[in-house]
Amino acid sequence: MKKLVLLSALMVSILIAPNTFAATSEVTWGDYKKFRDIDEGNENRKSFRERTFKEFEKHFAKLAETLPEDQVLKIEVTDVDLAGDTRFSGVNQMRIIKDNYFPRINLSYNLVDQDGKSIKAETVVIKDMNFMMGSHLKYRNESLTYEKQMLDDWFKETFEALIVE
Repeated sequence: MKKLVLLSALMVSILIAPNTFAATSEVTWGDYKKFRDIDEGNENRKSFRERTFKEFEKHFAKLAETLPEDQVLKIEVTDVDLAGDTRFSGVNQMRIIKDNYFPRINLSYNLVDQDGKSIKAETVVIKDMNFMMGSHLKYRNESLTYEKQMLDDWFKETFEALIVE
């Protein structure tokens, strides 16, 4: 019985540990009414926007987990232009993905240590004009496929020296 309790405690600590020793993220959003393209197609605007923002926030949190502990990645998103463009198709609107409608996100970030001291900060325009050329198998069954891959590439390039494997 003691072995089972000890083994259970060990498994729980292993599962919790990776998240305990990782950076976190905080995302704030600019005026979404001024964003280039956060169009929902046929979905309710508010629920689409909230769902899309939540997806981005989860993705930023996942990326931040690869940074050293006791750091916080603060991000302010000032513009979003999703891959593709919405077009009317009869009575419906649908997002058409073509290579001339590439994804773009404007943001400012500040990576701070536990004392609030800035480690790295910048205002950037992240875009992927070749988004249809690469292999996007990693996120093919998820929403924001192209945007997530674009953010992965930016994050890896920007924080390469800080990423903890």
